Amino acid sequence: MAIATAVISLKLITSRRLQPKNHTPILAQNRPFKVSCCVLHNPSSLHTHFQKLVDEFDPRIPIEKALTPPRSWYTDPSFYDYELHRVFYGGWQAVGFTEQIKDPRDFFTGRFGNVEFLVCRDDDGKVHAFHNVCRHHGSLLASGSGKKSCFVCPYHAWTYGLDGALLKATRITGMQNFNVNEFGLIPLNVATWGPFVLLSVGKENSPHHEVDGNMVENEWLGSCSDTLKTNGVDSSLSHVCRRVYNIECNWKVFCDNYLDGGYHVPYAHKDLASGLKLDSYSTIIYEKVSIQRCEGGSAGSEDDFGRLGSKVLYAFIYPNFMINRYGPWMDTNLVLPLGPRKCQVIFDYFIEAHHKDDKAFIERSLVDSERVQMEDIKLCEGVQSGLESLAYCSGRYAPTVEKAMHHFHQLLHDNLKM
Repeated sequence: MAIATAVISLKLITSRRLQPKNHTPILAQNRPFKVSCCVLHNPSSLHTHFQKLVDEFDPRIPIEKALTPPRSWYTDPSFYDYELHRVFYGGWQAVGFTEQIKDPRDFFTGRFGNVEFLVCRDDDGKVHAFHNVCRHHGSLLASGSGKKSCFVCPYHAWTYGLDGALLKATRITGMQNFNVNEFGLIPLNVATWGPFVLLSVGKENSPHHEVDGNMVENEWLGSCSDTLKTNGVDSSLSHVCRRVYNIECNWKVFCDNYLDGGYHVPYAHKDLASGLKLDSYSTIIYEKVSIQRCEGGSAGSEDDFGRLGSKVLYAFIYPNFMINRYGPWMDTNLVLPLGPRKCQVIFDYFIEAHHKDDKAFIERSLVDSERVQMEDIKLCEGVQSGLESLAYCSGRYAPTVEKAMHHFHQLLHDNLKM
């Protein structure tokens, strides 16, 4: 009970700590912040609990001798809550793509962790991002995507401009000590890189303009940015479609599966394996990115229709974004944690201009991709069930292929340690 109460208080404390300067706090104005007496009774218990779980993995042990993180990282409900704040609310997160806000008044919404967000482009072409929460009584302000000249709350019709300013507050006659300038939408940092839109929750907000792109590139991609640019990860591709999968596994299970260096491909994806030269698989580790490469292997065969091309690049950008570039295609996988044993994976498919009107090619490619996703979902859900059994504690790494997975776990430990 003490741990559960402490987790709730941690969420409130973190929420207060992350409030942007010069804006009204998300917590109620002038209301004293209260901490449960259960937490005050033993303030070190929360720290001790989480630190014990984190320290069950030692990132200093070389991969040849290392154990994988313990099952608690994938199954403990309190660890999941703690992880949201330490991993997801501190850095840049890919949340969408620039085509979604191509023109003035375009917008889209989404959620990661407990953060509901709204991204839009105003009439002057500036990109803004906000917490998608009305300042009156906390209703979600907008949903989906589209085009709007302003945002009208569906609850009591408080109205906000595309710059977040409160334009109209209905039926407030008699309200005292109310300053309309203090009740605009709470801003989030927003930036774009190539075809992607990025948000950051934990940094000091810059509400009136996008964050400098060069700074974001360095923080998000580090020294691998040129590698991605020169391998066709750019804004010239056209968005084809989005597929969303809800999977019964911890978000890290899906990431681990992606990062095993093609280990599972010949056993679980036989059709995909036939189109790859798996002995050419290689992995390069960067600061917060790992890149797996493989050569296409079916050129000239009856089954080959050009989907994979001659080279395949798989880029994992910590903590939860993946870019796959192959043939005329690029697809991205955004993994969103929904609970200790549940995640959502959003696939966005992009294609080179000369193929965008080839419906037969696109449909056949999507069928092949869908088959791989179904195979991976079955694998990941099976792993989650095994992790929750009493038979498993920690595993081992295959050193020649699972370097990217080990790197991912090292980065996680670095974020999670106190």
